[in-house]
Amino acid sequence: MKLSGGVEWALHCCVVLTAATEPVPAARLAQLHDVSPSYLAKQMQALSRADLVKSIQGKTGGYVLTRPASDIAVLDVVQAVDGASPAFTCTEIRQRGPFGTPPEDCTKQCPIARAMSAADAAWRASLESVSIADLVGSVEQDSGPQALPSIGTWLDAANVSDG
Repeated sequence: MKLSGGVEWALHCCVVLTAATEPVPAARLAQLHDVSPSYLAKQMQALSRADLVKSIQGKTGGYVLTRPASDIAVLDVVQAVDGASPAFTCTEIRQRGPFGTPPEDCTKQCPIARAMSAADAAWRASLESVSIADLVGSVEQDSGPQALPSIGTWLDAANVSDG
């Protein structure tokens, strides 16, 4: 399973948005993470389409989470950015070649498709069980209780200096 870099960026943005008291422009989030503003804007648009963040228009506009961080699963963010398609697609290769199994004999998924489907379900369940709030807690545990409030102050300062 390979996820795009956009997933990482989107997850980081969701975590830091919990610390901001004002809407945060995508450009400010890009500056914070030292990433491409245009690529980050695409990830924020994907989160907006999935109703995980909302864009506030105006001079002091930007992005805010649409619901509490405890109600946003990591899987929600992954699917918003990379889509909900399974990681593996069975093409029924067992029906091909000189020893191919006739389609009428393929009444069950093959063992390979079953194994891949089980793995897909397991990683989705794992990501569904972790919320943005859980990630916030881990950041606080790893980086100290002032890490996110400091970032929040920095993010909010953009609106103060622009206003």
